[in-house]
Amino acid sequence: MSIRDELILANLIQNWVDRQPDLDVLTFIHVDAEGCIQEQVRSYQQLWDNGQRIAAGLNAQGLKPGQTFALLMQNHPEFVEAMIAASITGTVFVPIDPRVQGAKLKYMLEFSECRGVICADYALDNLYSIKAQLPELEWIIQLNTASMATAGKGALDIQTLLTAEVPTLPVISQDPDAPMQMLYTSGTTGDPKAILSSHRRFGDVVSQGEFLGMRQGDRPYTGLSLTHANAQLLTMGVALKMGLRAVISRKFTKSRLWDMTRLYGCTVFNLLGGMTTALYSLPKQPDDADNPVRYVLSAGMPAALWNDFKERFKVDIYELYGAAEGGLSLNPMGLGPVGSIGKAPASLEVRIVDENDTECPPGTPGEIIFRNADGSVPKVAYFKNEEASREKIRDGWLRMGDIGHIDEEGWLFFHYRKGGGIRRNGDFINAAHIEKVVAENPQVADVYVYGVAASSGAPGEKDIVVAVVPQPGIHFCADSLFSDCRANLEANFVPSYVQLVDEIPKTASEKPQERFLLELFDTQSERVFS
Repeated sequence: MSIRDELILANLIQNWVDRQPDLDVLTFIHVDAEGCIQEQVRSYQQLWDNGQRIAAGLNAQGLKPGQTFALLMQNHPEFVEAMIAASITGTVFVPIDPRVQGAKLKYMLEFSECRGVICADYALDNLYSIKAQLPELEWIIQLNTASMATAGKGALDIQTLLTAEVPTLPVISQDPDAPMQMLYTSGTTGDPKAILSSHRRFGDVVSQGEFLGMRQGDRPYTGLSLTHANAQLLTMGVALKMGLRAVISRKFTKSRLWDMTRLYGCTVFNLLGGMTTALYSLPKQPDDADNPVRYVLSAGMPAALWNDFKERFKVDIYELYGAAEGGLSLNPMGLGPVGSIGKAPASLEVRIVDENDTECPPGTPGEIIFRNADGSVPKVAYFKNEEASREKIRDGWLRMGDIGHIDEEGWLFFHYRKGGGIRRNGDFINAAHIEKVVAENPQVADVYVYGVAASSGAPGEKDIVVAVVPQPGIHFCADSLFSDCRANLEANFVPSYVQLVDEIPKTASEKPQERFLLELFDTQSERVFS
């Protein structure tokens, strides 16, 4: 058996094909409208064979090494197989949330110079609405999910590729530092940037399974989108690297998460952003603690919810911090204080610095920055944006853009995104405390707290808005919620407004999108209470 460099995804799959080709390493599930579970299982051999078939399809479309194509779909096995195909052909894939449409979708495809798209049928209308404005977009390969779906005009049905003979194409990708994919940032302050993420970045992160608490016999679960680094690397990638039998939902559904872990015997799953509060807002059930989950790998577990979440669901919390560009810290269960995002691994060094890059003493907030433990500069490259690339690693440190502090024992704490945060009467407000109280109100199905410019006009000050999704079938009483808040929060934390919404708008990584709530916010609206 030859030894292949597993920093290259195709090599990793090939090595497992040599060792254990029939292991059912990935199970993709989808709950349909009738509540039935649709299941697709992939072994290493199936992933490799289909990766080869799609690679042949990319070659047939004329895609050359280094050129880009987009993946516009939810979590399907074909997503992973296309990743493997890109690795075989030396091409670069661009994962895009299938909910993106209009000018933003046009920008993302055009900016990344995509020559083609592998697109699920439910995203075709969005794609065709802007296709005429993209002369460089040469081809579309369609994934059909509806039983009676037909290929769109000019699209090739991916089943035509997947039922062909398995070719024996060589793995073109050889340089671990070459781009593997373009990962778009959230674009909260303008057009999203495209991170040129290398094969090495993928390979290094998926090798951190043991650091993240994974062990043989674990069965990871995620409902996060594979278009985001968390699900793609920390669940799917780690599972492929370690030979763990991961379960991946087509999309996140909070009401079925615990059912899925019980059905498949899943021992760990990932939480991000607003998912924690959404789960905690579910009505309590007598079997909440009756589940096989050993621990939750969380990024953004509010300290105010931490212990209550652990006790209610009888799980341990591993708190994780990092970004697609780099940086990593972990607070393993039982080691660090509640609310800490942990310590960096031995391969990284972390500091907290003020605006002059002077290191802050313990307990003093500043920007979180990382560099490699050997003093070398982390590699970050934004496509067509050298200025942003230089600024991200200014003076040899990876600038996270987040404010936090380190305590006397070296434990790291996150405060807020630089330039964000809610300041009220001179103090920064911890939104998690408010969200916990609101989430426990029986009227509330989901909640997100944000700030709007203070009606007082005080510079930099904000009034607190609680965006609430009410439980279905109830008459929502804002006065009751305000009373709850006054009874359980200190005066400075009591919200100024309650904003009723049908849903909390979120990214593919379940991060609440504040800007859309701000667009809806109107003190004269019948859905805003004060």
